[in-house]
Amino acid sequence: MQSPYLGAIPLHWCDSCHVPVLGKRCGCGAPARHVGITPPGDVRPAFPSDIRLINSIFDEAFGQPLIPDGHIVLLNKVPDDDRMEEIIIGGAVVGAIRYLPSGSRWEALPRPQAGLLMRPKRRYVVVDDGAAPFVQEGSSVLAPGLVEIESHTTKGDEVFVLTGDGTCIGVGRAKMGSDEARSTSRGQIVRLRKNSTQTFLPSPSTWDQAVIANREILLSMEQDSIRFIQDLSEQETLPITVSYSGGKDSLVTLILTLKAIGPVPLLFADTGFEFPETYENIDRVCERYKVELFSEDGEAGFWKGFQKHGPPAVNLRWCCKACKLTPVNDLIEKQWGECLSLIGQRKYESARRMKSRRVWRNQNVPNQLSAAPIQHWNALHVWLYLFQEKAPYNILYEEGLDRIGCYMCPSSDIAHLKMIEERYPDLWSKWRSAVEAWAAAAGRSPEWFSSGAWRVNRGGEDEEDSHY
Repeated sequence: MQSPYLGAIPLHWCDSCHVPVLGKRCGCGAPARHVGITPPGDVRPAFPSDIRLINSIFDEAFGQPLIPDGHIVLLNKVPDDDRMEEIIIGGAVVGAIRYLPSGSRWEALPRPQAGLLMRPKRRYVVVDDGAAPFVQEGSSVLAPGLVEIESHTTKGDEVFVLTGDGTCIGVGRAKMGSDEARSTSRGQIVRLRKNSTQTFLPSPSTWDQAVIANREILLSMEQDSIRFIQDLSEQETLPITVSYSGGKDSLVTLILTLKAIGPVPLLFADTGFEFPETYENIDRVCERYKVELFSEDGEAGFWKGFQKHGPPAVNLRWCCKACKLTPVNDLIEKQWGECLSLIGQRKYESARRMKSRRVWRNQNVPNQLSAAPIQHWNALHVWLYLFQEKAPYNILYEEGLDRIGCYMCPSSDIAHLKMIEERYPDLWSKWRSAVEAWAAAAGRSPEWFSSGAWRVNRGGEDEEDSHY
């Protein structure tokens, strides 16, 4: 799957402070080196729950956790059949995790740098001194050079390639299981994965240190966004609002608006499919920043659309218009007639939003002039700014969810939906019952829901422009 380019990737690393830097120079004055990651490169912090997940995946595969305590870890979601995230530590990609829907499981994908963080106890091969130089140059492991293959290794496993002293010189996928490999004198044992060479200097650090290292960069981004909001407020006579979803981007937009022009009302489209923690976050934000909330219920519109179209799918997202855009249009008509809404849209979110203007009108909400103060921010800008401001972000981000919105959004990957099913069994049971009843009436198979087929494209026009 091709990696989309949605803008320059500014990720760098300071080897003096051991923190990520969103520019070529750290706040300490030292130059920061570029970190090569897969586009679009919208990296985010790994919270403790993310680190526990990664360590459990690597421990299950290799008998050892990957991530040591006290290190800053970044995650970079990359294109894949479902979900794959690169793991960045010490200014290098040390591996990835991939979700395999067919087996309902995660797979660990180490890179050679992972061998400097952990010593595998399972799924590794040892090569002799004669084969080691060829492996280091990218050659696969052949039977004549094999000294040892760990007994848990089966064909198709990801494995570490080690020298006799335990040094990792490569990673790849086993082409034979341990029994077959031990009984043969010829053939390919491990197909080596080609990896780009990266500087890797891990050392403990904190997110507070990362904020300090990026302070000037964050100040520049903040000033640009504030000027944008102030210029708009001077040019437009419309009442100003902030569209708030309970997510990180709309929270940053609210904070910038408060600094630029002071308190303004919040608009919230209550779809009826929000997480309990999102409602709690909205209450906390309104109390913290003393802003008034205007909300409109969109659940009735959703179920009306459901009866007509069935469950929304990836390219048939009629739901955004039914339970977000139309209710917001009605709310604006009722309260102001027309308004200017500041929205947490960012170009790194999708190809469509990358091409979007910074000020626009959604054809489904004609009485709303929309504007994106953080259009050019990436996710790490957002998170560092929230950490700097000690802002009350939605706690769901700390619990493994990287997107906050409708809990059954068809655009979510299956890995995300499995987390929802496990964490919110009552909510998921409600959704399952509705979809399975529709599927039965439409002649779908009993496995149509459980397989995730309900969210697959059934034709129609994508309503990705869902910001309100």
